Amino acid sequence: MIDFHSHILPNIDDGSRNIEESIKLIKEAQQVGFTGIISTSHYLQGYYECDESSRSSLVEQLKKQIQSNNLTNMNLYLGSEIYVTEEMIKLIEQQKASTINGTDYLLFELPMNSKPLFAKSIVYNLMERGYRPIIAHPERYSYVKEDITFVKELKDMGALFQSNYGSAIGMYGIEAKRTLKKLLKNDWISFLGSDVHRAGQVYPEIPRIIKKLGKWISSEKLEELTILNAQKVLNNEFI
Repeated sequence: MIDFHSHILPNIDDGSRNIEESIKLIKEAQQVGFTGIISTSHYLQGYYECDESSRSSLVEQLKKQIQSNNLTNMNLYLGSEIYVTEEMIKLIEQQKASTINGTDYLLFELPMNSKPLFAKSIVYNLMERGYRPIIAHPERYSYVKEDITFVKELKDMGALFQSNYGSAIGMYGIEAKRTLKKLLKNDWISFLGSDVHRAGQVYPEIPRIIKKLGKWISSEKLEELTILNAQKVLNNEFI
């Protein structure tokens, strides 16, 4: 499996606090079957602004730690979880925020509680410039819980969506769980990610989560969401 959304880089956002915790997270991921992790540290203007060069250096440090800890068959990839802004393209071009593994795909987050009226124009502008927008964890947004057609409208424009594994077992509340189930049933989700921030948080629950997801969707769809689509993104292939 490939973890599409994680906060494993140390001491640059609200995720891992140091190299030791990062390695612990990677070990946890490997133990439950992940062979790749996409690092999607927050990029939030005025708050989390670690640039691409610095984050890339941290990824390389972790790769060396992986080798010295004999964590075979684990690959790390660079990305960002950008907090939505009309300046996302500029942030990418200035090598502040990052696309996924240097591809045309980028992951961004919407406000949790206030419906972004400019979301359609953001998606349109990104696609017009050749980017493929991926919106993080829609099941957690209050306005999606109230009306999931918001997701359909953006998906019809070409946006893709990534949901969190933990939502399947109620880690973000019962409404997020119910919303995720609806989104999966409608086939509106393309990727799954841990959104991990701390050791002992979500990776140990992955076997239970996979079992739960297996009751909601087919094994073929689960493989698509956990491996195949992520690999297509890393290869910059069309989804």
